[in-house]
Amino acid sequence: MNRAQRAVEYKHSGYNCAQAVLAAFEDDTELDSDTLKKLGAAFGVGMGTFEATCGALCAAQMILGLKEYKGRPIFSDAKKLYLDFKALCGSTRCSELKGIETGKVLCPCDDCVANAVRALEIAGI
Repeated sequence: MNRAQRAVEYKHSGYNCAQAVLAAFEDDTELDSDTLKKLGAAFGVGMGTFEATCGALCAAQMILGLKEYKGRPIFSDAKKLYLDFKALCGSTRCSELKGIETGKVLCPCDDCVANAVRALEIAGI
């Protein structure tokens, strides 16, 4: 099972989107599963409960920081991750991804979780 599939399995096991992405990278971080789950707890259904950035993307940015920050800004890496996720999903805003206002789902949660992992893989993480 690849990491994207593992993240989706976590999502189906009661983790929110952010927690699922974080948990999929547990072996590559210095944080234990309980800490990662706590870190992602407030990012379910996007930041602000559907109002802002997808929780899976937020978690991917956290993983980027954990893996790549070495005392220098990583803004360009963060922007590339954001743009790669947007290209894969069609948006970065949870309400747009879920079609809250339009009724048209751009990317189901399982796909957002998998695509957040894929965007990290594109970044070499």
